[in-house]
Amino acid sequence: MGVDGAYGAYGQQVGAVPGAATVPPQRGGFDLTAWVAAPRPETAPGVLRYGYRPLDVARAKDAEVPAGPLLLRAALNLVVAWFAEIYGVALAYYLIDLFGLPKPTTQTPALLLLLALHAVALTLTIRLFGRMGRWPEVWRRWVAPLLARTVTQEQPAQPEQAPVAPVTDPWHGLRHGGAPQAAAALDAAPVGDVDYVRIQRAWEGVQAHPERLSDFLAEVAARGAAACAHPSEARDLPGRGPGHDLLTRQLRLGTAQDVVKNPLAHRSAAFALDPALLATSLLAVGPAGTGKTSRLARPVAEALCLQALAGTACAVVVGAAEADLGPDAWYDVVIAPGDPATAYGLDLYGAAPEVDEAAARLADALLPDELAARAESARVALQQTVGPYQAAYGRYPGVRELRELLGGGEEGAERWAALGEELRKSGRYAAHEPDLRHRERARGRADDPGALLADRLALLDRPAFATSFGEAAKPAFAMRALDHPLRVRVKLPERSHPEAARILARLVVGQFLQATAVRTDRSLFAGLVVDDASAAVDAHTVRGLQRLRGANAGAVLLLRTLVDLPEALRAPLFGAVGCRMAFPGIAPWDGRLFSEAWGTHLVQEKAVTHAPDTSGGMLRKGGRLLRKALSGTTAQTESVTTRDVERHRWSPSDLAHALPTGHAVISLTTVDGEQVPPVLIDLRS
Repeated sequence: MGVDGAYGAYGQQVGAVPGAATVPPQRGGFDLTAWVAAPRPETAPGVLRYGYRPLDVARAKDAEVPAGPLLLRAALNLVVAWFAEIYGVALAYYLIDLFGLPKPTTQTPALLLLLALHAVALTLTIRLFGRMGRWPEVWRRWVAPLLARTVTQEQPAQPEQAPVAPVTDPWHGLRHGGAPQAAAALDAAPVGDVDYVRIQRAWEGVQAHPERLSDFLAEVAARGAAACAHPSEARDLPGRGPGHDLLTRQLRLGTAQDVVKNPLAHRSAAFALDPALLATSLLAVGPAGTGKTSRLARPVAEALCLQALAGTACAVVVGAAEADLGPDAWYDVVIAPGDPATAYGLDLYGAAPEVDEAAARLADALLPDELAARAESARVALQQTVGPYQAAYGRYPGVRELRELLGGGEEGAERWAALGEELRKSGRYAAHEPDLRHRERARGRADDPGALLADRLALLDRPAFATSFGEAAKPAFAMRALDHPLRVRVKLPERSHPEAARILARLVVGQFLQATAVRTDRSLFAGLVVDDASAAVDAHTVRGLQRLRGANAGAVLLLRTLVDLPEALRAPLFGAVGCRMAFPGIAPWDGRLFSEAWGTHLVQEKAVTHAPDTSGGMLRKGGRLLRKALSGTTAQTESVTTRDVERHRWSPSDLAHALPTGHAVISLTTVDGEQVPPVLIDLRS
């Protein structure tokens, strides 16, 4: 069965504290009811919703004030308030004596008046000095917790009882929506998180198309938790890691650090990515060995593959054959040009709906950046070759056929003669005659772009690639299959054929951008992960990334350094992606682009100025002279100026030299346009 036809009807915190809930592993003992019932409140973008506890903003801001100065200030205001109250009472009695008022006794109304005046004075004193001494803050931070602990210790010990979790029916929709027998069957089956999300998605399809209800019930009755399975019949990934919450489609990457540079809502909270963020695309830059592949590319690839098994996404993962992007068992289609053991090849013309577009994308992939000046003439030459061939034979030319047609020599002349004869037989010669004549005039000339394309195609026309591009019995994968929840791994032969690997990287990325733009069914999120995107990024890639947001698709591009890209592409690439991630050890010139993209913010800056003290009379000046003679220091005055100034959120120097190992700084943008300033996260936790 071909790739296109293998899919059936259903294939389609400061909010957290240490020890906060994490997504449970999906192995034996998985409690589906508890997992579904776990709180998932709405949070800021980038915060893991599973087990999130909302932030007490007042308490978080209190924690920013140092304890020593706060307690000293509170104590001084308490002492002053005490003396103010004492002298206030003495002043009241003095006024009574001064004006000859009767002494307050229990029998006179003067006592009531004095008590009222005393209460008013006490209220004003507490309000005035309590505000200056920040007594409410002291109460929240120290007094209230101390009293709570004291009351708890004085109460008789009670036997510990486990907290009662709220009762939630995972299959409420089925049970009360017309499929109670299916819900009963699933209650008795061991269901994992992938199974649950997949079956719920199938049930949503049934609600949209009620005629499918009988098929759905039969499927659940026959297969239980394996109902509506992915065409691969896989229900989980081997060697799966933690941190995946398929109900919210979030992937936990690490923990946001509790530092002043981080937004308040993210400090100490679990940090996570989801399709709403990945749909704006993510660019990650960092030298080799900083964890880009192991702590970003592999987890994202794993998350996309899990979502594909659940029927909510499709994944294309591109990287070197030796890159650790998950075992082959994670993927439905593994394309490894040069490896005869793989079952699939790659369609060079991909998902293009039109011949000219297919030829143009192939030409862009064949030409390196340094030959971009001849790109337009090369596109035209390839279109003038591929168009007539497809019209004559009803298929696209293979690598060797295309190379012979574009190059000179006797083989090329014979190919063109046979092509013209086929066009005459089919009655299409007149429509393609201008292209044939133009190519005939250009062949053999020094400026013929066809010769350049033929030389580049020679890199793919190698014995090792004989079965890799659909010219043999091995089926060729085409990107138009991204309408299905496919998991695709493309292994590039970077060691044995580095230049061919660069061509294939550009080709796969270009085809992905084409395929996502023309998809008719965009219900699946299409994710692309490129482990080393230095060869894959060109002007067409940058323009294509900007269109992914509206196509329910996104890309994760990893680079060792921005220097690998032409200078003209660096700033446009930063503008095309919504999420930017910097790893430790990036060069200062790379950090400059991040710093400029993240902008500035207002910070309070204190300037302290010291000047010689020249105030006072002769006695004071004499004392200062004596002090200078005895200590050798000159008396000085100190003035402090506080002002708001604009500073970079992260300077190039901070990014290059101050990032700890195992950490990264990432900024986020959602599809809706909501932005999150740079967040320092620990990828090891």
